Amino acid sequence: MKIGLLSAYDHAAHGGVRDHVVSLSEQLRARGHEVKTIAPCSNRNLEYDSDFIPMDRPIVIPTGGSFARVSLSVWNRRRTKAMLDAQGFDVLHLHEPFAGFLSIAALSQSTAVNVGTFHSLGGHRVYQMGLSRFGNRYFRKLDGRIAVSVPARDFIGRHYPADYKVIPNGVNVDTFAKAEPFEHLRDGKTNLLWVGRMDRRKGLRYLLAAYARLKWDWPDLRLIVVGPGEPDTDSYRIMSERNLTDIEFVGPVSGADKARYFKSADIYCTPATGQESFGIVLLEAMAASRPIVATSIAGYSGVMKHEVEGLLVPPNDGEALADAIARLLKDPDLGRKLGETGRQNVEAFRWEAVAERVLDYYIECSQ
Repeated sequence: MKIGLLSAYDHAAHGGVRDHVVSLSEQLRARGHEVKTIAPCSNRNLEYDSDFIPMDRPIVIPTGGSFARVSLSVWNRRRTKAMLDAQGFDVLHLHEPFAGFLSIAALSQSTAVNVGTFHSLGGHRVYQMGLSRFGNRYFRKLDGRIAVSVPARDFIGRHYPADYKVIPNGVNVDTFAKAEPFEHLRDGKTNLLWVGRMDRRKGLRYLLAAYARLKWDWPDLRLIVVGPGEPDTDSYRIMSERNLTDIEFVGPVSGADKARYFKSADIYCTPATGQESFGIVLLEAMAASRPIVATSIAGYSGVMKHEVEGLLVPPNDGEALADAIARLLKDPDLGRKLGETGRQNVEAFRWEAVAERVLDYYIECSQ
């Protein structure tokens, strides 16, 4: 088949949807399909893959407690139609079909089999303001509908009732399982790892509060923070008031280096407060055989179970977070057991298996 994977989000900025599309495209090409990736792109100097089609420049808008980089150009309709006519896709797979005007312009004019994947939980202001009904005529153009999790399905189903196929995000298991830890981080200290954009809803301030409590009893504890952005005001206040040391802010890293940070960690922590439809970072930690301490929010509870791959704690609770981390620090055997179980269970989320499910759904929607 000739397949178009259209992402609503900036191709130059790493993010869950962008990384999902890149990995899916690699899997589909490996199976002999011709695949083009289409997305807005903010970096004109980016070295494009020959199968990437840049469309429009994105702008930053607030959404779901974070920020999204999407195209809002109303002038792209004719150019989008010309691209679709030139490509002649058998399947057009739109990721977040209603995020930005590029997706809507493509969906409204596509003559391919149209499949939409809904990744978000909480969504943008169109949903919050009750304006989703204006998308009904575009929604009817979809021949197939995928949600990445049950919470994502339940959310989008409230606005657009229909049958949805739940197909989870995938993970490149071997990348994380075979990564080598950084030598400078294997120096006898115990490493806590946090990975993600420093959006407020990711809950870094709660991990810092927990770290401040733990540091008294475990002076060799170190916190490694990986990802783009700047800490929020509360995070700066906690670090300043408690004079915290042994915190490394790494910033954004490559996919290979991210895997090495997971392998360098002793415990992975993700205290997100909500608005997570799925936990890709949980899969990455599981693939690296690392025990997890995470909040018991809907998107995480569907990926891991309490005392199976890690420990779940209430959101917005730095004290509970500290207690769970302390439990693993006191009982390394429990941490190893959780990490080993996670490594076994993550096999169900291998990209190879997820891509097969997506392909089967393409065929189902084509019939």
